[in-house]
Amino acid sequence: QVQVVESGGGLVQPGGSLRLSCAASGSIFNTMGWYRQAPGKERELVATITSGGNTNYGDSVKGRFTISRDNAKNTVYLQMNSLKPEDTAVYYCNARSSTTWITYWGQGTQVTVSS
Repeated sequence: QVQVVESGGGLVQPGGSLRLSCAASGSIFNTMGWYRQAPGKERELVATITSGGNTNYGDSVKGRFTISRDNAKNTVYLQMNSLKPEDTAVYYCNARSSTTWITYWGQGTQVTVSS
């Protein structure tokens, strides 16, 4: 059974930092990534990373967020720096199985940037 579990969300002041973690289990995964959804908005790309380490970032987070990965642990991290109120959203992790090509999603973790 595949599971994708996020952790690390919370409340942070503008300009602060936060690190999210996402652990996937139950398969071998190629691309893993983070997406976010703010109230009243569509879900948008934050960052993705392949098993080979190739990364892709959404325009709004380039230069502030860094995605990394531990393949041995099937875990992906999102280091978020210089956070802005507009980064407030539920952050979702996903992982695509390299055997079935099905993409699995976590339940999401809330990130709130506010003073």
